[in-house]
Amino acid sequence: LLMDDNPDHRLLDLWLACLNTPALLSTRERRALPSLDCLTLDLPPLSYAERYHLWQEHLGDNTPPEAQLRPLVAQFNLSAAAIATACATTQAIPIAELPPALWQICRRQARPQLDHLAQRIEANATWEDLILPERDKTILRDIAIQVQQRAKVYEDWGFAEKSSRGLGISTLFAGASGTGKTMAAEVLAREFQLDLYRIDLSAVSSKYIGETEKNLRQIFDAAEAGGVVLLFDEADALFGKRTQVKDSHDRHANLEVSYLLQRMEAYQGLAILTTNLKDSLDSAFLRRLRFVINFPFPNVEYRRQIWERIFPEKTPLGDLDYQELAQFDLAGGNIRAIALNGAFLAASTNEPVMMKHLLQSAQREYLKLGRIFTHYRGE
Repeated sequence: LLMDDNPDHRLLDLWLACLNTPALLSTRERRALPSLDCLTLDLPPLSYAERYHLWQEHLGDNTPPEAQLRPLVAQFNLSAAAIATACATTQAIPIAELPPALWQICRRQARPQLDHLAQRIEANATWEDLILPERDKTILRDIAIQVQQRAKVYEDWGFAEKSSRGLGISTLFAGASGTGKTMAAEVLAREFQLDLYRIDLSAVSSKYIGETEKNLRQIFDAAEAGGVVLLFDEADALFGKRTQVKDSHDRHANLEVSYLLQRMEAYQGLAILTTNLKDSLDSAFLRRLRFVINFPFPNVEYRRQIWERIFPEKTPLGDLDYQELAQFDLAGGNIRAIALNGAFLAASTNEPVMMKHLLQSAQREYLKLGRIFTHYRGE
């Protein structure tokens, strides 16, 4: 019997109690059946070596070279049935095109399981779009190196065999809204052609004991097969300075945080937390994360660079003064909103985007933020 995620346990228990024959029950989680004599067996997921062998067996003579197959096997933790299905769909694909085709097939395997649990984000941003201090870009490149070289270090060099703990690439992006945290996650996902899923932790978190862990378990279980990049937004909703336990609520909150960090540390992929308030996170939790990157509010020079890159190549532009635009004391997310709204204003008058459109758009953005707008000195 194969059980789904939401079986009616009472009916199942009653039905099992009425059976006069042995039964085999397959579930994702352990089940307590106190009224029945039962033997519980834990079946671990396929190891890297087992998955590699299955890919070779199903692909046969079409098996790509080891250098191309190894990253695929390390990235996608597919079941035996999923590997067989993936290989069966490649029969009409030329051998030369097989490695990238297999990669895309594996990406699609996990989407049906995740699409109803999290928001898939199209990763279009590039390294050139990301305006950050060089030290922070260096840390991002370090993360990219670990994603790229994971198979070599964990499998070929034996780190996974020595210890299965702490193999996940857990990361915290900290900074004010609009400073580039989501864009950085896009850059990493695009670099390795991986799907990026955003999870709002404020929506996942529940006041009912055990519900938050159940929600997180569903997300991580669904994500494991596809090796997707997980972006947990609004970490402040779950984290905080909660190590001082004063009541059962604090104790329960600590258990939720510990469960999330435990799953991030074990996740066979890249898991990212974002926060607007790093100082509200307890240092004990921060120490369990492999990388922490601070996204600073952009200064005038960084704002000028953002303005210079904000418009698509096809956008008709007038004589824009990027140095003047950089005087708007706003984060990158707000700058993008001004550029987009300014483009609509220009399109409505059949004109290229000019300073007057961006000034009008900036006034509305400041009003939205509840701030006083003083126009640039060129007006």
